[in-house]
Amino acid sequence: MPSDQATDATLGGRVLIVDDYPDSATSASILLGLFGCECRTAGSGREALERAAELDPEIVLLDIGLPDISGYEVARLLRARQGHRRLYLVAVTGWGQAEDRARALAAGFDQHVLKPTSAATIRMILEHAARARG
Repeated sequence: MPSDQATDATLGGRVLIVDDYPDSATSASILLGLFGCECRTAGSGREALERAAELDPEIVLLDIGLPDISGYEVARLLRARQGHRRLYLVAVTGWGQAEDRARALAAGFDQHVLKPTSAATIRMILEHAARARG
């Protein structure tokens, strides 16, 4: 078995994907499933908060421009709920200016990546999250 496949098995975790574009959420879920992740999707900020309560995710891939409440606010609320437990938050967005990155980090995101995401980017996110978990 190639070493990449063995590594992939250790990358899994519970992942919440929040995107108001269903095709993006579904394709990310399929890809993450190949890395051994248990995934749920949500199409709005409120739905994200509900799914997070059900799943207790380790990683959240969160779009910023949601139809109801912003991804920034969802990030703040998820951080507040988690308390001292580790949650790896990734802003996955089309907003890529320096001020967008700074605002994401200030809202509590661990990482800021631009859409569309590639398989290599998803793998990198999982590797960073795994290192953050220890």
